[in-house]
Amino acid sequence: MDQNIYRSIPSVDNLLSDSRLNSLSESIDRQFLVDIIREITDEARNQIQKNQKVFGQDQLIESIINRVKYETSSWPLSVINATGVILHTNMGRAPLSNEALEAAKNASIDYSDLEVNRKTGKRGSRYSVIANVLNRLTGSQDAIVVNNNAAAMLLGLAAIAKGKEVIVSRGEASEIGGGFRIPDVLVQSGAKLIEVGTVNRTYAEDYEKAITPKTAAILLVHRSNFQVVGFTHEPRLHDIVQVGKSNGIPVLHDLGSGALLDTIPYGLGHEPMPQESIEEGLDLVFFSGDKLLGGPQSGIIIGNDALVAKLKSHPLARAIRPEKMTLAALHQTLLHYIKGEALLKIPVWKMISMPLQHLDTRATKIVQEIGQRAIVVDGFSTVGGGSLPTDLMPSKLISLAPTDKWKTETMITKLRDNDPSVIARIENDCVVFDLRTVEPQKDIEITNAIRLLI
Repeated sequence: MDQNIYRSIPSVDNLLSDSRLNSLSESIDRQFLVDIIREITDEARNQIQKNQKVFGQDQLIESIINRVKYETSSWPLSVINATGVILHTNMGRAPLSNEALEAAKNASIDYSDLEVNRKTGKRGSRYSVIANVLNRLTGSQDAIVVNNNAAAMLLGLAAIAKGKEVIVSRGEASEIGGGFRIPDVLVQSGAKLIEVGTVNRTYAEDYEKAITPKTAAILLVHRSNFQVVGFTHEPRLHDIVQVGKSNGIPVLHDLGSGALLDTIPYGLGHEPMPQESIEEGLDLVFFSGDKLLGGPQSGIIIGNDALVAKLKSHPLARAIRPEKMTLAALHQTLLHYIKGEALLKIPVWKMISMPLQHLDTRATKIVQEIGQRAIVVDGFSTVGGGSLPTDLMPSKLISLAPTDKWKTETMITKLRDNDPSVIARIENDCVVFDLRTVEPQKDIEITNAIRLLI
């Protein structure tokens, strides 16, 4: 290889002296810029070694400026979710209501009474206000909030069952997602897993027979992201609660999603509700704040006041406690339920309850504005987030067929690179847009994005 070809790459000093980078260095840290320049020039040398490609100064300057813009841009960036998956984990699950966003902003823009009792002037609890709202909504005695539902279960098990046994049905000792396995959580908590029953059939007496002097709790796990069908049996919650009570053993219930509103009126199956578990006598109930509840990422624990107090005093509770913005947004989200306005204010429930005719009207309007290639077709939306995995909601989709110029994957990439980024899905080799997960005021953005593909 001709070593002179490497001389086409300017030195760091020469690049820094270029007026385009010189002005850029006034708005960012100089060492940061130098590091970017070195990265780009090293990448250029590697390319030369591979294919002897010559890099001019203008090309290098452009690459440096683009890299700086990318690494100094805000993150995460807003995207338009046109997949029809309401609780899309990769896109942050539940979007917040305007009121929840405002509450989070107000809590962070200045000092707050997060842990100040304004009546006494002494230190208060960051959980007391939210616990009061949760108690009213669910009938629980007390509550605590942590940073996600996995942490909620971990805290509950660590505080109650460390060094002891926890009984779990074999059909519920599952992997929830992302490598999160119930048996692994028990190991981390210091508890020992005792499996009972079979994958498809477990009875109340299976729990009863497994109880020993070392038993600390019975753990029930809602199978939120999979189903066991056919030759199956699982005992009623009431029967398991009676087993626990008769033996002085707390029964814990991991609901996963935890819907405060009934999902059945919207054509979906029944998602277990925290208030139902409390009514059945469960001692502790764990559920997520950022799934069907429609709030920020958080793990919520409700139940028996003595057990919740034990959790609050555990050292792990401080390590996984949420900060003020999360608590403020969660509190405001819960107030939507108190005020009876969840369907009007919480985006997740606005999407779930959106009438099919409304979706058809919006999709038809966009297709008429596009004028070619795009058509309205029948389709389905899903809840997502590990909730109601087999349930589908009828929807109206905008479908865009591929052409010689625009292959399906090419269109998906173009949409993703758009500003704002549009995330659609592929169905029957067409790109489809489900407006159920798109705010109506963003229909114009969908229209403009589709026009780029015509």
